[in-house]
Amino acid sequence: MEWILDVHIWIALITLTALEIVLGIDNIIFITILAGKLPAQQRARARTVGLSLALIGRVVLLLSIAWVMSLTRPLVSIQGFAVSGRDIILILGGLFLIAKSVDEIHAKLEGKEEHHAAAGGKVTFSSVIGQILLLDIVFSLDSVITAVGMAKDVPVMIAAVVIAILIMLAASGPISEFVERRPTIKMLALAFLVLIGVNLLAEGFHQHIERGYTYFAMAFAVAVEMLNLRVRGTMIDQGGQDTPKNA
Repeated sequence: MEWILDVHIWIALITLTALEIVLGIDNIIFITILAGKLPAQQRARARTVGLSLALIGRVVLLLSIAWVMSLTRPLVSIQGFAVSGRDIILILGGLFLIAKSVDEIHAKLEGKEEHHAAAGGKVTFSSVIGQILLLDIVFSLDSVITAVGMAKDVPVMIAAVVIAILIMLAASGPISEFVERRPTIKMLALAFLVLIGVNLLAEGFHQHIERGYTYFAMAFAVAVEMLNLRVRGTMIDQGGQDTPKNA
């Protein structure tokens, strides 16, 4: 029970939990977008299953740290460029995320999503979970390698992951409802996924992009969109008030 009084353990736990939540933003956005394609009664279940898979994946990876860290070792060298297992996973994950996000953006711009839904060609629950699982592997690998670099105590890392996933699970519902009600926010979320996919590609090619810059750009874009929504809401209210006066 001495760990309860160990300040270093608590600092590591709080720091890692905060980091896992920040890194989990990518996951929540992706799960929200995919779950939104399902019928309303299946969306909450898809989010729960998706985040549960992320939790299981990260715990399994943390219990297999030796194997995870072996992924950072070069497999082949191409003209002096060393390619590791982690690089391959990040590149494939980045390409998949970019392709999926761009396809979603194109469908919305062309109105194909609504046409597809009207024709009864909705995606299945299993296909959505399959796509979530693919990206969970990439996000979990990135998250675990970052966590291992910050702490050496596996139980602390597992506790941080569990707490972060539980917080994300509680927040996923409100976030999903907020995004679904606002088409411009949904488009912004898809643009974020493209940006995150580019980051994964860059990491795979050993071009490190500071995460702080990416998240600052995302936060700034959200803040601007919140102002736009506020302005639009004010204009609608003013229009509603003016109509009776002009009648």
